[in-house]
Amino acid sequence: MKVCVLTLFPELFQPFWDHGIIRRAVQGGKIQPDTINIRDHAEGRHRVTDDRPYGGGCGMVMKPEPLAGALAEAKGRLPGATTLLLSPQGRRFDQPLAESLARAGDLIFVCGRYEGVDERFVDRFVDGEISIGDFVLTGGELAAMTIIDAVARLIPGVLGNEDSADNDTFSDGLVEHAHYTRPPSYDDEAVPDVLLSGNHAEIERWRRETALMRTVLKRPDLLDRRDISPEERALLKKWRKELDRLIG
Repeated sequence: MKVCVLTLFPELFQPFWDHGIIRRAVQGGKIQPDTINIRDHAEGRHRVTDDRPYGGGCGMVMKPEPLAGALAEAKGRLPGATTLLLSPQGRRFDQPLAESLARAGDLIFVCGRYEGVDERFVDRFVDGEISIGDFVLTGGELAAMTIIDAVARLIPGVLGNEDSADNDTFSDGLVEHAHYTRPPSYDDEAVPDVLLSGNHAEIERWRRETALMRTVLKRPDLLDRRDISPEERALLKKWRKELDRLIG
């Protein structure tokens, strides 16, 4: 996958490309990253990329011409790429969208700043808008890194264990099961016996049950968007009966 980021601050991305899983993906040729400085496509001695909004109001708005010029350069490098604008009013980013983007081919990310981007650029050139949550950042750079990180780990060969992404939180609509590592006892709390048993069928059953339990306790909203299997429904009914018994 080739990824190009349009930003006023390309220097923010070099440490991102140079560390962790992303670094390994770049070195392994799984991702080919690129950045384009939007300011390079602004005119005039001061390379101005923003101006006051028509109609008044606070803040500044990113001008369409520098953005269009930067995008034209990116399209020259990645002619078939999908152009995505990081925007608070975009589609909420989640694991299904990450999986979709991992299959989408090359991607161009447009990082807005200030109060927003001139709507004429959005209407003409943007294929989709994405938000990472209902809050406002000073720019789209951190959002772009978040999305690239989530998408990159879904590309075959990026993770060391091919099963890692399949078992991640949200991969099947649940949060992930509880995790334990050495030592077997920490501060008088022992690792659950089943994890030390060597019985892989029982371990898998325990993991499925704890994943469901943790989802109910921590993220019950996820169950509203998920088809609950007959086995999971039976477990929920069992827990409800036990809770009713304990509560009296």
